[in-house]
Amino acid sequence: MGRNRATLADVARRAGLSKTAASMVLNGREGTRLSAEAHQRVFAAAEELGYRPNVAARSLRTRKTATIAFVSDIVATTRFAGGLIRGALDAARERDHVLLITETQGDAAFEQYAIEAMLDRQVDGVIYAAMATRRLAVPPAILSGPVVLLNATSPEALPCVLPDDERAGRTVTTALLEQGHRDRIALIGRARLKERDPEVSLAAQARLRGIRDILSGAGATLLAEAFCGDWLPEHGYAAMRGLLSKPTRPSAVICMNDRLAFGAYQALGEAGLAVPTDISVVSFDDDPIATWLRPGLSTAALPHEQMGRRAVEILLDDRGTEPVLVPMPLRRRRSIATPAS
Repeated sequence: MGRNRATLADVARRAGLSKTAASMVLNGREGTRLSAEAHQRVFAAAEELGYRPNVAARSLRTRKTATIAFVSDIVATTRFAGGLIRGALDAARERDHVLLITETQGDAAFEQYAIEAMLDRQVDGVIYAAMATRRLAVPPAILSGPVVLLNATSPEALPCVLPDDERAGRTVTTALLEQGHRDRIALIGRARLKERDPEVSLAAQARLRGIRDILSGAGATLLAEAFCGDWLPEHGYAAMRGLLSKPTRPSAVICMNDRLAFGAYQALGEAGLAVPTDISVVSFDDDPIATWLRPGLSTAALPHEQMGRRAVEILLDDRGTEPVLVPMPLRRRRSIATPAS
């Protein structure tokens, strides 16, 4: 038989105080007139006895369970976006909260079941996360309590945390201008569906706005824009080959994500051209592949850990409904240089 769990009464008895006094000390409630020495006796007794508060009983009094639901589509099993969960876990732990995580894989029936199961556990709030930055429909069941959208927006006026894709577009374009690129910058990754449908993507239009804003301010325009069916390596490869077939070769290429850049690198290599000696390349996301490319790819990183952390902070601190945009820092590697003469 194991030892019985120590109770509040045991702690009070060991400290030589009433149960009420011991409870007030352990819960940090103001108004106690106990001496500092009495406080120390209570904490020492709790440590010696291995006392742990009864969370269920405390939640009945405070209506708080110190738990947060994290509901996602495919974030949990996606290596690239696992930072969303890591950041949320770290922030929750620092605030003495536990994160309950479920992934729906886009199954509406299971999502309803999972949400109801978490709400039955009286979570203090819900973080509703998406793998791709997009607008989504929020299940009505979670709207009865605190909700923060992570990497997503919705028609409802809910607080949300997003990467600052428009600012990232400005950042990568500025990096090229600072190296002397101006009139021969091309863009790979135009995609009408991503740019026009916010339920597919919010990133595409925002990144494009940032790129054009900086170029316009510099009195420049894109040399060429390559449309792609999707942001995958094979589309980047085909787009780069198309750009190289034009009369004027770009001095630099902005790719809308790192997978497109990976394909562009392969096309350049097959053409006997080197990055960045012949053509500079810059991109978005900081996918792990960016560090493995040779030379390393300069890219604006998705700040997933910071986003997950901010979502927890907003949820617990009730910071209003204004969108929070988290900066995407430029990871400067060796894919950008001054234009070849």
